[in-house]
Amino acid sequence: MKVILKQDVLNLGEEGDICDVARGYARNYLVPQGYAMLYNRSNIMRIEARRAAIEQRKEEKRKAALEISERLGEEELVFTMNAGDNGKLFGAVTAQMIVEELAKRDVVVERRKVDVPEGTIKSVGTYKVGVKLYGDKDAEVVVRVSAANAPQRAAEPQPAPEAAGSEPNAQPEAAGSEPEQAGGVDGGAAEAAAGEINGGAGAAGAEAAETEAEAREEERADDEDRS
Repeated sequence: MKVILKQDVLNLGEEGDICDVARGYARNYLVPQGYAMLYNRSNIMRIEARRAAIEQRKEEKRKAALEISERLGEEELVFTMNAGDNGKLFGAVTAQMIVEELAKRDVVVERRKVDVPEGTIKSVGTYKVGVKLYGDKDAEVVVRVSAANAPQRAAEPQPAPEAAGSEPNAQPEAAGSEPEQAGGVDGGAAEAAAGEINGGAGAAGAEAAETEAEAREEERADDEDRS
């Protein structure tokens, strides 16, 4: 049966449109909820009397939809949630959460017009979420979901290969030079000490020989006196 829409209905039409729908859908939902009125002569005259105002509202909605579309193209919504090691969220990002985040940025959209892949987002990653605006105008907003409990590892600076390789080579040379110097000092001291000892021994031997000669000379003199 035919109805005349009194306001925009998602996936059906805009205000003032004449739509052909199932009888039960019209009588049980559209008409009772005030979304539409029955198609007859009286209601046609009523809607035509408001046609100019309806068209003006449509133009305003088109402009608003274009502005929202441009805003959404510049936005990136970031959600930080707890997740497991495999990236699965302990929960999910829903259409309502996206609507609330957009509202914080002064972008007002209806929850039922947010098209989240698979209904909700359940894993970390970056997603493009569709948003139905006015008429056939659609837009996309980037949604990035990160893990709140992801480990943060600071990069540790690594030494340059040349600098790291040169130090071990320098150390053995320095260590090896010390014994050589020590050996030179000890060798000189030992030679000097040996010289002193040898010199002392030579002087003592000469003195003993002189004493022995004097003793022999005295004995010779005594023998001459006795004779």
